[in-house]
Amino acid sequence: MLRRVEEIIYKLIDEVDYPPALELFKKLSGGKRLRARLILTIAPDAPSAPLLGAIVELIHAASLLHDDVIDEAMMRRGVESVNATHGSKVAIMLGDILYSKAFSELTAFDPQIAYSISQSVTRLSIGEMMDVEMAETFNTNRDLYLKMLYLKTATLIEASAYSAAILAGKDSTAYGVYGKNLGLAFQIVDDILDITADEKTLGKPSLNDFVEGKTTLPYIDLYETLEGFERDRLFHSHAKQLDQEEKVWIRSKMDEFKIIEHSYSYARMLCDEAIGAIGDDIALCAIIETVIQRSH
Repeated sequence: MLRRVEEIIYKLIDEVDYPPALELFKKLSGGKRLRARLILTIAPDAPSAPLLGAIVELIHAASLLHDDVIDEAMMRRGVESVNATHGSKVAIMLGDILYSKAFSELTAFDPQIAYSISQSVTRLSIGEMMDVEMAETFNTNRDLYLKMLYLKTATLIEASAYSAAILAGKDSTAYGVYGKNLGLAFQIVDDILDITADEKTLGKPSLNDFVEGKTTLPYIDLYETLEGFERDRLFHSHAKQLDQEEKVWIRSKMDEFKIIEHSYSYARMLCDEAIGAIGDDIALCAIIETVIQRSH
């Protein structure tokens, strides 16, 4: 079924009738297709599920194109980003093409589904703006961080699960809770991997989030644990290029206070709540496990 989603994605971009857009899109790494996989798992028998999955993946790809421009990221999933190879203007315009094509196709769906997905994109954009604003200072507000994660990452996953449940005639509210918690856990694990994984696995330097000014959950937990000089040291390392000594120190302190384990425990709690919302669904439990146990 995921192959069908891929076929539809390329068909939709081909329908734009602008070959350079299709050629550029072919160079993008498709990623895990988590959102489409979720839709197909929840609504496996719905004829329009593959199309909805393709629409959501186009939206996700567009958001990443814009995200790379905002972050001035030169790499995405181990390959050069579009803004690195073709410039920020091209990356933004390609993102706009994907967004607009996705919204055009979304109009054919039940208004409740169209509204849910569209609203999530508005929230996603707000989350991106919050992320940029929060990177200007060392954020120690855990609730604000979690709100930003929900808006920037979890909302589209939530809308995907919610909409798929409507297609399948299932409890959309319960599946929305599953999607929201899955999305939050996904991003928390992503934030952890930025610290624990190596550069080759990440496709970017390790601890890059902190260098870019992003105070993710492990750093918030570490800041709350440290005292005196060490707390000040972490605070003043924020949004600066870190030498090897500083990276080793940050990791050693996270090991000492079991910060990574604590952050994983929070992600696991979110996953348990997700499963609790929809019951013992083997396929959805498997998706949870792939998210919580992934290494890249």
